[in-house]
Amino acid sequence: MRWIFIALIFTMTALPALAQTLPSSAGPLRITKMQGGLDTPWAIGFLPDGSFLVTERGGTLLYVSGDAAVRVRNVPKVVDKGQGGLLDVMIPRDFAISREVFLTYARKQKGGSSTAVAVGQLSKDGRSLRNVRTIFTASPASKSTRHFGSRLIESRDGSLFVTLGERGDREAAQDQSGHTGSIIRINRDGSVPSDNPFVGQDGVRSEIWSYGHRNPQGAALDAQGNLWVSEHGAKGGDEINRIQKGANYGWPVISYGRHYSGAKIGVGTAKVGMEQPDFYWDPSIAPAGMMIYSGKLWPQWRGNAFVGSLKLDYISRLAGNPLHEVEQIKGDVTERVRDVVEAPDGSIWFISEGLGAIYRLTPAN
Repeated sequence: MRWIFIALIFTMTALPALAQTLPSSAGPLRITKMQGGLDTPWAIGFLPDGSFLVTERGGTLLYVSGDAAVRVRNVPKVVDKGQGGLLDVMIPRDFAISREVFLTYARKQKGGSSTAVAVGQLSKDGRSLRNVRTIFTASPASKSTRHFGSRLIESRDGSLFVTLGERGDREAAQDQSGHTGSIIRINRDGSVPSDNPFVGQDGVRSEIWSYGHRNPQGAALDAQGNLWVSEHGAKGGDEINRIQKGANYGWPVISYGRHYSGAKIGVGTAKVGMEQPDFYWDPSIAPAGMMIYSGKLWPQWRGNAFVGSLKLDYISRLAGNPLHEVEQIKGDVTERVRDVVEAPDGSIWFISEGLGAIYRLTPAN
């Protein structure tokens, strides 16, 4: 009876298309509400049959098919404190065969909590995960409840990129003896790829792909397979970075922002051996989920980046060389945009965390 009750609640909140549009440079965008009644939704993952999964930060994974949503059983227990909880969900390309679903979450550890990656197999009815195991846990643990990251991306070769925040410990982002403030690359079983940049180096975590990151909460691959991330700065200095193997992205030595106190960060905006952002925002927008668009429904947007703003309630569209923000897509529904993703049909979906809802954008004409 409990599962039937939950399904009925979410059925009532999955509303039909709204007679509403958002203005854009490509013409009006039709808004369809795909799911409502969500409690701090964080990420969306599409399944091959048109259904989808959505995470709620408190620890719930929902399977949504048609007009009904049910809670998936056997999800790892999360630390639901501050910015921690159940975070990203990723559906790999071979899901139809493997039925594997990957999750990132805040995991309880001695000394606090850590960002972790788990994988399990989704049952055919979408109601449970089986053979759930944690394949990676960041070290060291922290008592902080901030800056977990944590987006999860399947690379072209099938390895996994995971973004990890510095947990509020600024100096740790430059300390490669831990995973804090880095982007890691692991195989699907949690092992370390032999071509990672720091394999075999004493005192360096071999999972690290790049470091010097503050809190990257968005990540995407472009058409060439390059990894890009959107990253929170402090007071100003939110960044978009193209991630290069073994590179140092500078936090907290360089930044285009300032500490919340107004004090200067590090040595300024540049230092030899540290990467410059491809774009930065000042003032901050609190960038979250990120997507690089294929051009299926809007050919003029092919290769453009779309990033959700938690602070200023809009979707940022970025394009050009050098990269810059060319458009802000916003309206009543873009309240704390937590995730932005492209569906298999080319429509753009986003999470309005403030409204507890998921919306779909398609051409209105």
